[in-house]
Amino acid sequence: MKLVFSIFEKLIPLSLSGGMDSNFSNRNYRRLNAILVAIMLATAIVPMLMAAGLGFKSYNELFRDTERAEVQWQLDGSIKSMEYLLHTLESIVLFVARDDRYEELNQGSSLEELFFRLQRQYGYFSDLGVIDENGIQQNYYGPYDLEGIDYSEEEWFKEVLDRGVYISKVYTGYREIPHFAMAVSKVEPKTRKRWVLRSTIEAGKLQKFVNTIKNSAEDDFFLIDNEGKLQTSSQRYGEPLSHFLSDVEPGVHRIVSENGESVFRAVGAISHTPWSLVIINPNYIHGSEWKTFRARLLAIVLFCIVTSIFVVVLLVNAMTRRLQMADELQITMLKEAEQTEKLASIGRLAAGVGHEINNPLAIIDQRTGLMEDLLHLSGDFTHKDAMQEGLAGISRSVERCKVITHRLLGFARRNPVTAENLQINQVIAEVLQFLDSEMLYNKIRLNLKLSNDLPVVVSDRTQLQQVFLNIIKNAIDAIDREGTITISSNCLAGDIRVVIEDDGPGIPEEIIKHIFEPFYTTKETGKGTGLGLSITFGLLKKLGGDITVRSKVGVGTAFTITIPPECYVHDQ
Repeated sequence: MKLVFSIFEKLIPLSLSGGMDSNFSNRNYRRLNAILVAIMLATAIVPMLMAAGLGFKSYNELFRDTERAEVQWQLDGSIKSMEYLLHTLESIVLFVARDDRYEELNQGSSLEELFFRLQRQYGYFSDLGVIDENGIQQNYYGPYDLEGIDYSEEEWFKEVLDRGVYISKVYTGYREIPHFAMAVSKVEPKTRKRWVLRSTIEAGKLQKFVNTIKNSAEDDFFLIDNEGKLQTSSQRYGEPLSHFLSDVEPGVHRIVSENGESVFRAVGAISHTPWSLVIINPNYIHGSEWKTFRARLLAIVLFCIVTSIFVVVLLVNAMTRRLQMADELQITMLKEAEQTEKLASIGRLAAGVGHEINNPLAIIDQRTGLMEDLLHLSGDFTHKDAMQEGLAGISRSVERCKVITHRLLGFARRNPVTAENLQINQVIAEVLQFLDSEMLYNKIRLNLKLSNDLPVVVSDRTQLQQVFLNIIKNAIDAIDREGTITISSNCLAGDIRVVIEDDGPGIPEEIIKHIFEPFYTTKETGKGTGLGLSITFGLLKKLGGDITVRSKVGVGTAFTITIPPECYVHDQ
């Protein structure tokens, strides 16, 4: 947009010296339309052609992303199936291995009967064994002669005593057949000794389950342990306990296999086990869609060209219609900038005057204090009281001048904004505490209509206190005695709005437009400097807010303060 208006200003410049109205009539909007249409159509067609040139690459990446998502979905579903099976088997072993069954399972045919019940129901378990806390298998039922075997040095036995539940890697062990163990440890209630119920499952039965959740015959689908050894057989890498890879990165990745084929490899850990599931997918799932893509690409390009012409024409017409509004806004901003510069100049002047006056004021104050001390130490003499009264008047005048110069410096100074979370009602309450005695002395009633559900705002507490203090103090001065000040707060369109209203004499219409100007005051001489409302206006603008006033003579005056939810420094 900035580029467009920069070109426009070079082709059809705006001269402010001749007046806005005359320049509007001299604008050549048809020429502007033609230039903008040509520029915007060229801008639209170039990216369109680039999109067509990059279409093949983008669509190929889309294929890969879709394939990766499909493989990831397959991996997640397969892992959940494996976890469900293992959780079911683990729950069965936990259920039958009650703490008080140690002696029962070591007597008679109890272990044999338990094994046959489990085998009829599930068919996965190959044997059952009861092992004491020393690792000696006290009772065993299964196809091997393993009773009395010492497992105390086996890794799985140490793990199950530590964890309570343990699923081992696939290994050969004493039986020289690939299998894995599922064991749980319990504490015998009477003797408080640990014991273990252990069951083994042959790798062949695990392989059958893995084959049932395999989606495609062409996919390679197998388990590995955390050392990279196969736990089930693989079409590409061999039988269980063969070495696959020592370091396999989890997730879905496009890799080049040993035979140079580009494949997807998905790896995901199975929770509470030493295993990870590996899926190798060599095929694209959505490859057939590529044939229709090229025809669709051409149709899309033609459609976009026609649409671009239509949209550009409408857009350029709308831009030229709004050009007049932009020019008017430009003039307004120039006027505001001129007024801002004027206020800044006044501020710099005020700062210089304040500093220059402060130095002689300090000398006068010092000398006056010295003279008062000397009079206090000296004896009575003619006109001593008059001199003391005169010196006191000088001190009061010096103090008054200090207040004026302090406000001058405050008007010129640019204090940084310190933002914090604030409740506006709380800030108002803090200010009212300073003015409570003054309102009580002047018999001024306070009517608060503060909303309880105002949001927290981020602003500067000190500067907001200064704003509210200036406005409420002006209301007290306007009422003088026996009146009412009404303060209300509410939330409007995300901003906080505070209205401070008094029933004083009101402000005439010809004065309202000057009240925010520096040094403009309607108060009696000695009661005001004319800087309070100017400082208030500047503070609110700096915080991103605003202030407006409405007044009716004989009825009262209301100041409306708008505070944004979050302050931003508006440099004036």
